[in-house]
Amino acid sequence: MGHNGIDVTRWQGAVAAVACAIFLTDCATRPIGSPQEIAAANSLRAAQSHELSSEERAADYLRAAALSAPELGRGTEPTFARKTYNAASAELTILLRSADGGRLWNHPLMLGGDGSHYRLRLQPGGYGVWSPDDFTSFVPSAGIKEKLIRKENIQDGVGGSLVGLRQLSPRENFAPSKGISAPVTATLNFKGAEATMALRRPAKIPRAAVNGRLRPLAADFSAPISYYEPPPNLLFVGLMAGFRSSNYMQKTGLYFLQPYDPDRIPLVFVHGLFSTPFTWVETINGLQADPDIRKHYQFWVFAYPTGNPILYSALRLREELARADQNYPDHKPYVVIGHSMGGMLTHAQVTTVTEQMWEKDEKIGSAAKSIFAGNSRDSLVVRSMTYRANPRIKRVVFICTPHRGSDMASSGVGKFGISLITLPLNIAKTMKDSLTTREIAQITGSSKRLPTSVGGLKPTNPAFPVINSAQMTVPYHSIIGDRGKGDSPHSTDGVVAYWSSHLDGAKSETIVPGSHGSCALPQTISELDRILKLHLATN
Repeated sequence: MGHNGIDVTRWQGAVAAVACAIFLTDCATRPIGSPQEIAAANSLRAAQSHELSSEERAADYLRAAALSAPELGRGTEPTFARKTYNAASAELTILLRSADGGRLWNHPLMLGGDGSHYRLRLQPGGYGVWSPDDFTSFVPSAGIKEKLIRKENIQDGVGGSLVGLRQLSPRENFAPSKGISAPVTATLNFKGAEATMALRRPAKIPRAAVNGRLRPLAADFSAPISYYEPPPNLLFVGLMAGFRSSNYMQKTGLYFLQPYDPDRIPLVFVHGLFSTPFTWVETINGLQADPDIRKHYQFWVFAYPTGNPILYSALRLREELARADQNYPDHKPYVVIGHSMGGMLTHAQVTTVTEQMWEKDEKIGSAAKSIFAGNSRDSLVVRSMTYRANPRIKRVVFICTPHRGSDMASSGVGKFGISLITLPLNIAKTMKDSLTTREIAQITGSSKRLPTSVGGLKPTNPAFPVINSAQMTVPYHSIIGDRGKGDSPHSTDGVVAYWSSHLDGAKSETIVPGSHGSCALPQTISELDRILKLHLATN
C-alpha cells in the first residue's frame, strides 16, 4: 500500500466545493427559511475564505455551527441546518489540525469575530471518543473515491464525517505505509460561549448526545478502507509478488487497518496465491455494514509474497502474530480467516506438528530424520516444519482452501508457473545449505527444483498427509465455492475441488455459488457475519 503525502489545501478546497454545491442545490429547490439559517450559511461561506487568518476562519466555523445546532431536530432529516452544522464541524476539525503545523490543535482557544466569541476545547478520549492525539490529520469522507467498493456503508446523522489518519515517522508497528485510518465524526456542543469539539467513534457508539439531544452520528465506514487506494496495476503486483518474491519480502507483515483497540477482537485476514491484502476490501466493507461486527471486531491483514514455500510463509505469519502478542499483550484472542493458500497458512496456526510426526511417515520419514539430525532446532528449515498451535487463536474460517492441493498445480499451467517463480536468495541459499538433493526430492516429490508455493500445492505433495494429520485445536468453518452444477461433493470452484476444500469436523460448511475468488460474494459475507456473531455469543 503505497505512500501518498496529504495535500491539506487540496482537501480543504474539496470540502469547500462540496459544501458550496450542497448549498446551491438546496437553495435552488427551496428558500432558506429563517434568518438564523441565512446567518449560519453566511458564516460558513466566510470561514471557507483563505483570505482570513486561521483564528478568524475558526471563529466563523464555530458561529455557523452554533447557529445551526438549535435547528438539528432529531438529526435524521436532511435539513439545511444539518448540512451547515456538519460541514462546519468537519471543516473546522481539518483547519485546526492542519493550520500552521497544528499550532491551534488540542489547546483551549479564545475565538471571536462578528460579535460572537467562543471558548473552544477538545474533549479528551474515552470509550466512544477518539483522543485528539490519535490522528495526525483528517480528510473528508466525501473526498475519498471508492475504487474497490460497490456499495458504500454510510450512516446519515449529525456531525462532520471524516477519515482520521495517523502517519508517524518512523512508521509505527503494524502501520501500512499510508498510515492507519479510522471513521471519525466531529461534533460541536455549545453551552453559551463554551464550545466542545468531540472526535466521536461511530463504529463503537452510533448515537451520541449532541447539543442536549441523543442523535445518530453521520459516518462513512467505507471511506477509511478505501483510503488505501490500490495500485492501478493490482493484478500485476499480485503476480509479481508470487513470481519475484525477493522484491516484496520487505512488505511481509501484519498490518492494522484501524488504530489498535484492546476492546475489539482482532480479525486477521490472510490472502491467497498471486494475491494481495486488497483481496479483502469488499469483504471487510461488507462485514462493516453490520453494526455488531464493526463494534466488536478490528480488522488486520497479513501480507506476504506468495511464491515462497507454504510452510515458510506460515512461519512468517506465526512470527507476526507473536510480535503482535508482544506489543499488545492485552489484545483479545484472534479470529483468523484465510482464503485459498492463505487458508493453508491459517491451518498451520492452529495445529501442532512435531519432528516425530514427520519421522513416522512412511514416504518421507527417512528424509525427515536426516533433516532434523543435520539442522539445529532454531534453523529456518526446522522452524518451518515444526510448530505448535497458537493458543490465542480461538476460531478460524477457510474460504476455498486447497487442504489437499489443487490439480491445477500439476497441470501444464502449474508447471509453467513453477518455472517462473524465483525464490529470494537468502531462502534459496538456506535450503541448499540445509537440505541435500535427496532430501528435497523426498519431501517435495520432485528433485528438479527447490520448494515453492505452487509446487507445494500439488496433490501429490508428500507433506500433505503429515500436515493434515494434525488435529485443529479450535472451532473451524469452511466456505467452499461451486461455480458448476451445484453437484457437491463433485464440484469445484475452478481452481480447488470440493474433495480438497472439505474438512471433516468443521462446525459448518457452506457452499457458495461462485468461483475461486469468492471472498466478496454476498453469500460469503453473510456466512462470515453469521460465524462472527456466533463467536461473539460463545466467547
